[in-house]
Amino acid sequence: MATTGGILLVALLSLLVADGYATTPVVTYDSRSLIINGSRELLFSGSIHYPRSTPDMWPGIIKKAKEGGLNIIQTYVFWNLHEPNQGEWNFEGNRDLVRFIKVIWEQGLWVTLRIGPYIEAEWNMGGFPYWLREVPDIIFRSDNEPFKYHMKKVENEYNNVQLAYRERGISYVHWAANMALSLYNGVPWIMCKQKDAPPTVISTCNGRQCADTFPGPNGPDKPSLWTENWTAQYRVFGDTPSQRAAEDISFAVARFFTRNGTLNNYYMYYGGSNFGRTSSSSFVTTRYYDEAPLDEYGLKREPKFGHLRDLHRALKLSKKPLLFRKCTKSTMN
Repeated sequence: MATTGGILLVALLSLLVADGYATTPVVTYDSRSLIINGSRELLFSGSIHYPRSTPDMWPGIIKKAKEGGLNIIQTYVFWNLHEPNQGEWNFEGNRDLVRFIKVIWEQGLWVTLRIGPYIEAEWNMGGFPYWLREVPDIIFRSDNEPFKYHMKKVENEYNNVQLAYRERGISYVHWAANMALSLYNGVPWIMCKQKDAPPTVISTCNGRQCADTFPGPNGPDKPSLWTENWTAQYRVFGDTPSQRAAEDISFAVARFFTRNGTLNNYYMYYGGSNFGRTSSSSFVTTRYYDEAPLDEYGLKREPKFGHLRDLHRALKLSKKPLLFRKCTKSTMN
């Protein structure tokens, strides 16, 4: 997270970070897929939030995610965790984002960062720090100069808010996209669930059945990406456990990949724990997405973990026809 003159440079999007902190890959895209260092890959991603576990747990969780067939780990960046008081920064303990990324890199995986500040994620204030409310004349998530001064961001799931702001909502979306591109960071920028995303970013799908509900990206030159495939549902106190069958998730992913999809991210792959008072005000439980492929303690939850692992193996055997439309015969044990 960078600062310039006290302005936080952040973006609510997904971007691929270096596959080694000594080198920076070139990430481009076309209508088929993301292209990393000139190569196409089927991308299987899982959301794992670093502050919802402890640093000692990170290596084991990431190792299991790799065993499950993932090649990307996705995480938000939690602004209110890192700057609880204006100008005072904290990257210690389970706030150590750099250490978390290095653990992922050591396992040979890529990272997708959703760099806040507004993250939702059933997190307190959606990632906004409390002190932001005291900024004079601020109007959150709108084309508002005090807000934009502190944000410098690309939006997340803004489409359901945009209508309330009418013309100012549209101008805000375009401002956010243009600001992101001005950073020249060498990776694609996306907006989740943004139907009228500007042509300079990629619109993606969130949901449970994106093979059916996603009309496609915002342009013929962009790939189809599924940025949140909900493996269960977060719970509030009093709820019964939320179950989503492993077979339903697997079938949905397979259908998405046969309909031009080339990236799927499981939200969540590991949910973890809401420590302290970090969960949102809607009485979200301490245990977060415990029905994910890895449970609150980082243990494999079967049959979901094994079923998805086998799905990834099968899809990788079909890499050529899915990515290049070239068919070959393969033996599946």
